[in-house]
Amino acid sequence: MAELQPISAALEALLADVSLVGTESVPLEAAAGRVLAEAVTAQLDVPPFDNSAMDGYALRASDAGKWLPISQRIAAGSPAAPLAEGSCARIFTGGEIPPGADCVVMQERVEVADNQALMPTDIPSGDNIRLQGRDVRRGQPLLAAGERLEAAALGHLAGQGVTVVSVRRRPRVALLSTGDEIIDPGTPLKPGQLYNSNRPMLKRLLETFGAEVVQLVSVPDDFDQTVALLTNAAADADVVVSTGGVSVGEEDHVKAALESLGQLDMWKLAIRPGKPLALGRLPREDGSEARFVGLPGNPVSGFVGAWLFLRPLMGALLGCSALNALPTLTASANFTTQTGPRQHYMRVALRFSEAGIIADAFEDQNSGVLSSCISVDALAVIDPHQQVEKGTLVRCLWLQR
Repeated sequence: MAELQPISAALEALLADVSLVGTESVPLEAAAGRVLAEAVTAQLDVPPFDNSAMDGYALRASDAGKWLPISQRIAAGSPAAPLAEGSCARIFTGGEIPPGADCVVMQERVEVADNQALMPTDIPSGDNIRLQGRDVRRGQPLLAAGERLEAAALGHLAGQGVTVVSVRRRPRVALLSTGDEIIDPGTPLKPGQLYNSNRPMLKRLLETFGAEVVQLVSVPDDFDQTVALLTNAAADADVVVSTGGVSVGEEDHVKAALESLGQLDMWKLAIRPGKPLALGRLPREDGSEARFVGLPGNPVSGFVGAWLFLRPLMGALLGCSALNALPTLTASANFTTQTGPRQHYMRVALRFSEAGIIADAFEDQNSGVLSSCISVDALAVIDPHQQVEKGTLVRCLWLQR
């Protein structure tokens, strides 16, 4: 029997010699979730001018405690005139600080009568002013290549007036489902058949990881057809993902088809769930290769395998380090378990308490129980041959979308 391979070796084989996908330019409003292809340098100060942090009155701090005439009114978006000596300016949040003023006092602290304002005595210079360039200075790095463009990063770019951004194109993925017994929803089930739960689950996960699923293919239990469909998938995709067909059954043709076409890098991992997982490469006519990830057919194995292998693979293709490794938390186990020779990835829900983080394991950890993945927060990583009691500290991979 072949020795089971460790997860670290599988990841090393999977990510070896990965080349970045190409780039494309997209409108900023369509760039959410995309990965920045080039570093961006700030072209503007943010904010671009000193402005008021609140509604109130702009003045010289040396005039604190005095009645001052209100010499101008400054709304956000309106230019400010120099502040007359011995006066104050009515100003609103975001309004430009007039030249000569060095502080703003909130309106609730000011008494107003006959276009005069009585200032409080304790107003420090610089109070309630957002200085030009406080957030960003022109010429400084704004965002690095590889940044995933989520809400704040998009706002950062918009604040520079950016309308078009250079991003990595989405890795193209062909998703193959094997097995004559697996059919699509909408077709009446015959005896021995199952609906394909892996396809929509993995498609959504792949899209969450930044991929574009370009093929959804059902593969019959036939070696020649499996070879033909793998060949076609490799020609169209950067990554070919299959579910099922990588074990040792007589109708499991994917591993043999992969070996006949290209290269099997890794098979049979020391992991639970997901031992019969295959990693390899499929050649194309132009001499390049498509990566191949053969996930087991059990849906939980596919779910766990997607997080452990497909997510970092997408990160490597996109040059996005945020996708390379899941955040790690240490939690107190609220369960007991005993592992065998394989590393166990247990589905857990996390509770954050004053005493620390508590991991509650789903009662049924069988690889066919997909319901355990619906409300899962993390995968508790239990090393081989370990006894875990309640209160044992365990390492958890936080499944951040």
